[in-house]
Amino acid sequence: MRKNISDERCAFPIARRGSDYQLTEIRLKKGESVDKALRRLKKKIDREGTLKEVRNHRHFEKPSERRRRKMKAARFSAMLSARYADL
Repeated sequence: MRKNISDERCAFPIARRGSDYQLTEIRLKKGESVDKALRRLKKKIDREGTLKEVRNHRHFEKPSERRRRKMKAARFSAMLSARYADL
């Protein structure tokens, strides 16, 4: 499943299935500084969740560990919702 990428290009692998890579790409606009383009690339990678996915695949996580982590996150968000419900 390849994502249709518009006019933006600059390679950064985000997912690998077999030997197929999906790339996050941006294209430098005319007169745009490299710093600004890098900032756009980082923002796009963050929106797509690329770094989170890479970090999650650094080591194998057992299903029980995954459930425990998700339950902990759910408890935390429920606690925040309860804390700020009155505001």
